[in-house]
This record gives sequence, structure tokens and C-alpha cells, in this order.
Amino acid sequence: MAVINYITQIQFEYGAVKLLQAECDRLAVARPMLVTDAGVRAAGLVDKVLAQLKNASAVGVFDQTPPNPTEAAMRVALQLYRDGKFDGLIAVGGGSAMDLAKAVAVCATHDGPLKNFAVVEGGVARITAATATVIAIPTTAGTGSEVGRGSMMILDDGRKVGILSPFIVPKSAICDPELTLGLPALLTAATGMDAITHCMETFMSPALNFPAEGIALDGLWRGWAHIERATKHGDDKEARLHMMSASTQGAMAFQKGLGAVHSLSHAIGGMNPKLHHGTLNAMFLPAVINFNASAESMKQANKLERIAHAMGLSAQSDVSSAVKAMNQRLGLPSGLAEMGVTEAMYPAIIQSAMQDHCHKTNVRIATEADYAQILRESM
Repeated sequence: MAVINYITQIQFEYGAVKLLQAECDRLAVARPMLVTDAGVRAAGLVDKVLAQLKNASAVGVFDQTPPNPTEAAMRVALQLYRDGKFDGLIAVGGGSAMDLAKAVAVCATHDGPLKNFAVVEGGVARITAATATVIAIPTTAGTGSEVGRGSMMILDDGRKVGILSPFIVPKSAICDPELTLGLPALLTAATGMDAITHCMETFMSPALNFPAEGIALDGLWRGWAHIERATKHGDDKEARLHMMSASTQGAMAFQKGLGAVHSLSHAIGGMNPKLHHGTLNAMFLPAVINFNASAESMKQANKLERIAHAMGLSAQSDVSSAVKAMNQRLGLPSGLAEMGVTEAMYPAIIQSAMQDHCHKTNVRIATEADYAQILRESM
């Protein structure tokens, strides 16, 4: 039996950030703490968000979120939250800021270290409705963490783990494409391929969630049709709107599960937090599409043909090659080697990928040898 739940309240339009105070009032958040990163603050987006609040001077601001959020950074933010006696969090930025805010929301209201709440440590059952309220305002179009039930965090022991629970889904997502207009081209491309990967990989996952599959295909259509325009013409408002929609839809869909792309990306991200998650996804996606193609459930449901249709390709097109060509047109790396990955790293990557929560939801369960082959094809 499939149990399907969707998801949270989303305000989606140009200028939606003006609704922030109303959302705080609706959710009874009187003393929020804002979580962001230094780049978002330097771009003036934090000031733009704070200007929407009646008592902005009382808002705490943590702006030291690293590119891949860590348990150490979370502890600093958590102490600020407790010292300020705040009653909710506003996450402003990309997936890193939103994931760190979710981790603070859990640890502020539950006893124990962060690892206690990781999926691989049996943490899902330990997270309760006591979790602090999070309002999420994305400034990139990629992770969709504003509607996601997960927080990806690097623990003190170096593992990149998922903190997953319906209780950490933000209570409000304010999706204002205007906040993405200044996003640099390469970051637009990398985050956009993150969204496209979410749509493709969750569609391929074998779990039963047909609404998620419909959302994923529509999100894929929007993302694939508009990522080049958004990358090359950053002020294209229509393209930016569609990319933000693709991002949100990708995360709405991946409640269904992801797969080998993400188990490998999480593994490498834990080893080298400086590597961008969306870029890693783009590198792995072609090889994982090839690996998944022979799965019986893929063939029975004509999934590759349906993916190709959403991308505007003919039914018999080589989807894997189309993704590689898109990566090239967007100016992304040619492969993992260009990102500093070496064959000597394979054993550690594979060991971590085998333990990742996304490993078991791939349409084909990869062996160590399978992962090694995917790595070789992605170099």
C-alpha cells in the first residue's frame, strides 16, 4: 500500500517576499532567527528580507552557513538561537542555509547530538512535532529544500547524512523568483541541473507515488526547456520563474525517493565539502541513467521514453547523451576528474555510497562493482 502526503503551504510569485510578515503572524513566529550565508548577505538579499518585517532589529542573523552545512556550524547557530530565545527560523539562501536551519530546528527542541537524528542512525522516529517552525525563502533554483522533508548535514565524523522527517518540512515556503535574478551563470547552471536531476531520478525510483511522478515530469519539462535561457540570460524573468518551479517541483517529487546519483554525490560531498552538490549530480546523472535503463520497472513503464518526451526529445533519443551535451553547453565540468576526483578515492566513495539513505531507493540496487563502473564512466 502506498501512503502519499503533500506537503506544505507555498507562496509562489514575483514579489512573494512581501508576504513574510503575514506568514510569521500566521505561524505565530514573533522572534525569528534568520539563517543564511555570507554571499547571500553580501548580495543584499538579507536586507531585502528583513525589510519585510515589522521588528527587523530584533531578528537574530546567522550568516556563516558553509557551502555544505556542517554539524560544527549548526552548533554555533543553535547557541545563537538559544541565547536569543527565538521562537522560529527564517532560512534565506540555497539548500545549505535551509538544511542548516532545519537541523537547528530539530536540535533546539530535542535532546542529543545531531547524529541521533540521521536516517542511518535510526533517527526518523526521534524527530517529533516539537521541531521549531521554519519559514524557507530560496534564493537559488536547485535543491527545493523549501518543501523538502530532508536536511543534508556533514557530521563531525565526516559523514554526510540525511536528517529526514515530515516534521522538518518548512511550514511556509516563500518562492520569489526575483531573488534569483542576480544568481551568477555557473551557479544557475549547477543548481538548475540539481533540480533536473531531482525530477529525473525520483521519476526513475520504483516506489509507488504517481502524483510525484507527474510533478517530476512537469518539473523536468520546465527545467530542461529553460535552464539554458536562465544561465545565459540571467535577467530573463520567465526562465527564472520556470527554473524556480522546477526546483520546488523536484523536491515535492523526491518525497518518493532518489537513487544512485545522490548516494554518490553525498559520498563525495562529505569527503570534499567544497564541491558543489548540483554539479556532482550533473556529472553522475548520465552514467546512472545508463545503469538504470535495464531495470524491468523502467522498461515496463516506458520511463526513459517518457523522460525523453518531457525533454522535448524523440522517444528513442539517448537521454544520457543529451544530459552530457547539456552539461557542456552550460559550461559545467567535463567530468569528475576536472573536479579533483581520483581513482584512489573510489573505495571510500563507494563505501559511503553503499551506506547512504538514497542507495536503497534506486531502481536498481548497485553493487560495489556497479558504483565503480559509474564512477569510471563519470570521470
